[in-house]
Amino acid sequence: MLREVASIVTPETILAWHRKLFAQKWDYSERRGPGRPRVAEEIAQLTVRIAQENPSWRYTTIMGALPNVGHVVARETVRNILKEHGIGPAPERSKRIPWSTFLKSHWDCIAATDLFTVEVWSCVGLIRYYVLFFIRLWNRSVHIAGITPQPHGGWIKQIARNVTDPIDGFLLGARYLIMDRDKIFTKEFRSFLRQEGIKAVRLPPRSPNLNAHAERFVRTIKETCLNRMIFFGEDSLFRAITEFTAYYHHERNHQGLENRLIDPQEEIGAIDGPIVCRERLGGLLNYYYREAA
Repeated sequence: MLREVASIVTPETILAWHRKLFAQKWDYSERRGPGRPRVAEEIAQLTVRIAQENPSWRYTTIMGALPNVGHVVARETVRNILKEHGIGPAPERSKRIPWSTFLKSHWDCIAATDLFTVEVWSCVGLIRYYVLFFIRLWNRSVHIAGITPQPHGGWIKQIARNVTDPIDGFLLGARYLIMDRDKIFTKEFRSFLRQEGIKAVRLPPRSPNLNAHAERFVRTIKETCLNRMIFFGEDSLFRAITEFTAYYHHERNHQGLENRLIDPQEEIGAIDGPIVCRERLGGLLNYYYREAA
């Protein structure tokens, strides 16, 4: 039989058949389970969260923290979870501090500044006015520092003196000031801030998301007020911005502050007394509260 088969196939084929039959004898694949189960999603998410919130924690440290909340995993499991989510080991994570982590760790000593423009009618036609403001990130309070049709170095330097005044300057207690690369924020302006103990944090070009709180204020004041009005002269613009700033601080609920007011002037949550509506700018801005009995 071998001679007959050998005339049809090669010896290598016969050996391959033999190996296949031999392997089938010891094949227990039907008895196998699905393999090692995947790590629970809850554990994976918690591991990623701990690593992101603690950039200096190594794999072993994270492994040791998980039993505190009822999860026991191996060091290699921690490493695999972080690798799967694109998170490197501790030495690499600690060198790259996320922007959000930087903001939270310095929340009460960070301010931001920016400019926005408004078109104003005058006797010679439309004139573009520039409005410079500062905002404290921890409580969203805003200071309108200047309004001018022609911003220049002397103007911005005087504003720097005003906001760093040792008695009532808006930037008292601030250590960092976020700003974009607009040419109005001159080298002299940044140097003056540095002398007052404030570091200018200049953002990369075309990165408005890194100054999100200032950008959000610009959107708010324009959508709520400025884009719904026509201005004739600087005085009308100044009045509108002043009224909006008062509304912004005392009467507007802020989502970033859990819908609280920055500086309420009336008793919040009062249940007695008639309901009164305070109107600003002819009813463009309204605030409802209970009048004290």
